[in-house]
Amino acid sequence: MRTIVIGASIPSTGRYGPFGGQIEAALRMFEADANAGMAERVMGRPGAIKLELHDDQSRSGRTREIYRSLCADRRADLLLGPYSTGLTRAAARVAEECGRVMLNHGGAGNDLHDGRNRFLVGVPTPASEYLTGFVRLLTTLKLRRKRVALVAAPTPFALAAADGAERALIERRSWILGVRVRVKFRGRFDPAATPAMLHPAFRRNRVNVMLSAGGYEHDVAAMRFAIESHLNLPVLGCIAAGVARFGADLGDEADGIVGPSQWEEDVAATPEIGPAPREFARRMRERLGGALCDYPAAQAYAAGLIALAALREAPHQGAIDQMKLREALARLHTTTMFGAFGIDPSSGLQTAHRMLLVQWHRGRKMIIDPASLEERGDLEFPSGWRLIVASLNYLRMGRREPEEELEPSSKDSGESDDGERR
Repeated sequence: MRTIVIGASIPSTGRYGPFGGQIEAALRMFEADANAGMAERVMGRPGAIKLELHDDQSRSGRTREIYRSLCADRRADLLLGPYSTGLTRAAARVAEECGRVMLNHGGAGNDLHDGRNRFLVGVPTPASEYLTGFVRLLTTLKLRRKRVALVAAPTPFALAAADGAERALIERRSWILGVRVRVKFRGRFDPAATPAMLHPAFRRNRVNVMLSAGGYEHDVAAMRFAIESHLNLPVLGCIAAGVARFGADLGDEADGIVGPSQWEEDVAATPEIGPAPREFARRMRERLGGALCDYPAAQAYAAGLIALAALREAPHQGAIDQMKLREALARLHTTTMFGAFGIDPSSGLQTAHRMLLVQWHRGRKMIIDPASLEERGDLEFPSGWRLIVASLNYLRMGRREPEEELEPSSKDSGESDDGERR
């Protein structure tokens, strides 16, 4: 029986350490499941899986060392990428030089799939699509004028997310009749330097929506600024709101804040391969001592499943033909507990997976679906509070809005080291 070695680095220590523990737990669970019969079921033939995992310390230099070692003498049959766009960029260069397929489960930056990394295959939705769900939601809110402040960290991932949001705002403004949405401020946020500058800029532009794109610390600082600034910002969103730690760090102040998420356990799905979302989450809680797991863990486990599905189509009796494996991944269309998988054949960019949108409410993330809101038409709000639909519950957007900004009619009208977390 052929033993397939899958190599990867994980951030057990360093700035990404909080996610590294979850990723390692998910990959070890995948290894155990694969060797308990899942590998044979998915690949259609007997096979054993062996993981070779190393701590990259959340550093690019260490990441490059690990992947050079994994590629030496073809010790690993295939590679899983590290966590974060910056570390994935470093690892992808090594994989490309060595001609080794690498499944990218932890880096969402669009630049990773710009054509230079032919052997890199993306699992998560790219950064440019992170905030488009927030834009869809924004167009349904019954604010007479939506004046958006978009703040981003100076990293490729954050700038790609911010560019995607601004592009979506412009595109949707052009075809949703009567929606008045304007990006009134676009710039950086530095908690040590920019708050004094942002106050007058926000007031001058009468900003009532703030959206932050950056690493975890950046987004938390931006949301704290928005909450403590007394600028009456009724709609707040940030990328960091998609992880469980966000609610713990902000406490009650997280209520009402919206963010994107690659995966949530409450999604009703029956995957073609692997466990259902809730089953995966339940077992992860057992491994994590009762702690919740975030989407980085789901992405890692899903990458393992996708590797097995591709190996079904790629011969692996002897050394795995990396080009044939890459071609098999280009043809592969399937679903896991993480969602749909399908890539652009040439760039390896993920095209099938869709982001979720969540909102914090009383210490919990609740999934909201902007697409279904659009079908219902514009939402009505009692004066002074923002309400949006999340499943069958009404959630409070916990910010104040001057009553005169609420449209009383049923129709909106008028104009309208790497520094990267993902």
